[in-house]
Amino acid sequence: MPRSSLPARFVNLKSLIVFLAFLVALITLVNGFYASYKVQRSQLIKNTLDTNHAYAQKLASATDNFIDAAHEQLAFSAKIIAGNLKDKLLLMREAERLYVQTKSFNSVTVVNSDGVVLAAAPNTLDIVGSKLLVGGGIESLQAQKPLVSTPYLSEAGNYLILISNPIFAPSGKYLGYVGGSIYLKKTSILNELLGRHFHHDGSYIYVVDRHKQIIYHPEPERVGAYVLDNAAINSVTENMSGSTRTINSKGIDMLAGFAPITSANWGVVAQRPVTATLSSLDELMQEVAYRTVPLALFTFIFIWILASYISRPLRQLATTAIRINAPDAHAHLTRVKSWYLEIYELKQAMLKGVGIVSTQISQLKQDAAIDPLTGAVNRRSLQQLLEKLAQQNIPFSALAVDIDHFKKVNDTFGHPAGDKVLIALVQVISKLSREHDVVARTGGEEFLLILPNTPIHIAQIIAERLRTRVAEMQIEPIGSINVSIGIAATSESNNSSEDVLNQADEALYRAKSLGRNRCEVFTS
Repeated sequence: MPRSSLPARFVNLKSLIVFLAFLVALITLVNGFYASYKVQRSQLIKNTLDTNHAYAQKLASATDNFIDAAHEQLAFSAKIIAGNLKDKLLLMREAERLYVQTKSFNSVTVVNSDGVVLAAAPNTLDIVGSKLLVGGGIESLQAQKPLVSTPYLSEAGNYLILISNPIFAPSGKYLGYVGGSIYLKKTSILNELLGRHFHHDGSYIYVVDRHKQIIYHPEPERVGAYVLDNAAINSVTENMSGSTRTINSKGIDMLAGFAPITSANWGVVAQRPVTATLSSLDELMQEVAYRTVPLALFTFIFIWILASYISRPLRQLATTAIRINAPDAHAHLTRVKSWYLEIYELKQAMLKGVGIVSTQISQLKQDAAIDPLTGAVNRRSLQQLLEKLAQQNIPFSALAVDIDHFKKVNDTFGHPAGDKVLIALVQVISKLSREHDVVARTGGEEFLLILPNTPIHIAQIIAERLRTRVAEMQIEPIGSINVSIGIAATSESNNSSEDVLNQADEALYRAKSLGRNRCEVFTS
């Protein structure tokens, strides 16, 4: 049949192959890029959020510990001072000790109940005898309990917070407080705790108080500012811990983790720009694209050439099939290379034939791998399994199972009864086995149970359970049977599967020699 008389629905095979190859390759390439980008982008964002949350929790815990320690230091000094409030030398020594020894505070003051400074360190403050009537001083006098004040501007012009502890006389009378200040816009303990976590990619840490006022920021000019429209700050001031994606005050898309500092009613926020998080992904995708495009072009050229090569013998086959009744058709078919092509009838016949052959091959493979009597795997399949476990470095335990006095069963009841015993034994072993365990028949009445990722003490339990179940089983006309079981397992010093099987056999022989119907573990 000439090409001009072919039905309109048929297309040239070469054009079809090239078109489909280009289309599939393009769709696969685009879909692969898109899916890979989306998955990795989502994973990077999630990992960054989780990391920042963990970071914030760690810093919050460290700051909580510092504040608790500071209160303990101040409480200790308060006890020393309580009975000696008029001893100015003692007060000055204690203030100086707190200032120098702990290095936790920028300054230390001892104040009486009237707000008058009795002692201060360092001496350069020159505030002894003056009355503190601002910020944390008033808060401490009013609270009369351990306190972390709200940020305030001191009379000396320092923006700070005050950590204080009350001083009580033995009678319970309130005498004043001892307090340590932390400067918020100068070098302080907060810089030691938090400043080291600044990164040059735009990541940074900041701390806010319960009023959403910044009390620590790597940019000192931001300290004292209030941030009211920020999801992370709104959450952490509600004493919540977690992570979120938010826009900071400069309009930058950030990935923030946050955690509360419960001892001071503060919150710490660790955040990183989304652009910094995804920059490595963008570079990676560009590198993949640069490396993929040349290969894709080469592939398309190769497909074009290959399509021409494929279509030529297929056209010959199609032409021959049209005149299949001709005397020389067989000779023409034998000369056509086996690039079986576009004739529908032949294609269907080949597909059907391939399907039948595939089914038969699968059945043959199964027959070659399985013991036909019991359904257990044979030695060949067992060896393949052990090689796979060795390649993947998976430890395992092995149970060598042997039916006691099996020859007597065959001699007394006949081989059909013996076969019945073998089948029943495999059924019991299979019921006690897990999905990934393997039952293998290695001899006439000898079986192996391979237990991947199972330590030897668990294998012992399984072996004893198997031995008991078999002893309880009743098989007509034989009655009950018993098995002996040898147990061995891989170890750090020995992971050879061959050695483990030999050890299991040795343990089995020992079980036999000790009277049968028992389980024995290999011991070196």
